[in-house]
Amino acid sequence: MGAKDGFLKYNRELESDRDAKERVGDYNDIHIPIKPETLNKQAARCMDCGVPFCHQGCPLGNVIPEFNDAVYRKEWGEAYDILRGTNNFPEFTGRICPAPCEASCVLGINKDPVAIELIEKNIAEKAYDLGLAKPKTPETRTGKKVAVVGAGPAGLAAADQLNQAGHDVTLFEKDQKVGGLLRYGIPDFKMEKWVIDRRVALMEEEGVVLATGKEIGKDIQADEILSQFEAVVLSTGAQEPRDLRIPGREFKGVHFAMELLGEQNRVVSGERDSENPISAKGKHVIVIGGGDTGSDCIGTSNRHGAASVTQLELLPKPPNQRTQLNPWPEWPMTLRTSSSHEEGADRVFSVLTKEFTQDGEGNVKGLVLVNIEWKEKDGRMQFVEVEGSERTVPCDLALLAIGYTGPKQNGMLDAFGVEAMDNTLPRSKDYQSTNPKVFLAGDMRRGQSLVVWAISEGRESAVKVDEYLMGKSHLPRKDRSFFENVEDAEFCE
Repeated sequence: MGAKDGFLKYNRELESDRDAKERVGDYNDIHIPIKPETLNKQAARCMDCGVPFCHQGCPLGNVIPEFNDAVYRKEWGEAYDILRGTNNFPEFTGRICPAPCEASCVLGINKDPVAIELIEKNIAEKAYDLGLAKPKTPETRTGKKVAVVGAGPAGLAAADQLNQAGHDVTLFEKDQKVGGLLRYGIPDFKMEKWVIDRRVALMEEEGVVLATGKEIGKDIQADEILSQFEAVVLSTGAQEPRDLRIPGREFKGVHFAMELLGEQNRVVSGERDSENPISAKGKHVIVIGGGDTGSDCIGTSNRHGAASVTQLELLPKPPNQRTQLNPWPEWPMTLRTSSSHEEGADRVFSVLTKEFTQDGEGNVKGLVLVNIEWKEKDGRMQFVEVEGSERTVPCDLALLAIGYTGPKQNGMLDAFGVEAMDNTLPRSKDYQSTNPKVFLAGDMRRGQSLVVWAISEGRESAVKVDEYLMGKSHLPRKDRSFFENVEDAEFCE
């Protein structure tokens, strides 16, 4: 490594953020770019640790110490080549990944880990600045036609890889623009959408055909695709939201999170020429669900001008530091505070939602809550209600951010001849479905997960499609031995 004592000399530093009072007035990126000299020091913190656990922490298998060293030496072309060898979209993951690689960083045993995500983002941006990110058109074509259905991160990655293998790839997307939840879920203050457009423009120059506004079963039929293409990759995500079945769920003002977030992104991009039909302005907003999507609802509600925002979580408040039951290099089950939390929100843990109340005209006006205690019983953690803690809190807008159960149950899987495993996830073995020419990737195959996992799924499915079409594949593949047991147990037939 370039600076063998860098981890001793320098402390972890990240990008600073714009002032919270200023940034809630717009949807622009909240971050202020880091200075080059500071970034160089951050790359210098990467240790010559012998066994780089960060490789296994990353679902893509990014070769992290090597690109850190290249950044330290200011060899940007080398750093970009290393990073792009495993990650199709470092400009995405460098902005929105929770960085499981950092959780596995050896330096993190007794100090703050290396700022891997920050370095990854800056490698990608430097590549565009220096003209290193440019179209790479395949030298030869196989004559094989592949359809990819669903243009989220998994579909984009699969299309990119299959195109580089020389196949003719058409990417079908029901929305007017590609990106999936990258575009219509993640707010612009976390990732502005020109970041997607810039990369997709390169993919189009490389030969990927975009067929947007094409919903399966409505604008084009599954049998048309099956007859026109030698292989199909389905990557439409886990779009069926988990509902909250309590009295009053039907009241006006109770919405799934993506109803708010998706429309707000369309407003920001100009796709929608009117205001968001769901407004938090002047309202007491309750966000149910303590994850990233809930956090995005907080940031968006604050930008609308909500009177108050409260986030509810069924589970207990996590500790600030790892416990003995959660050692390195496991993912740290610690309290995570997002930029949206910093902009203003009350967070309530160990609380159960009981019932929505209304104003007499069908509009939600309150939410009945009760505190709970978690106790172990018969080897399992269970909760009991705390007597005397029930109360009603003001609620003019409720946003449900409690995850997804699987792909939309809209008949698409049946139309492609894909059998379901348990009425939620389709059956698959090595990404191939029960229809041999139809492959699966991303959240619709493995369940709701991270963007970085979706990219990994897209890449791995492309290998299997290439093997199916050509008998073998020269596409790069991650060594998945670290994840084999998890995948076999949870996701395969």
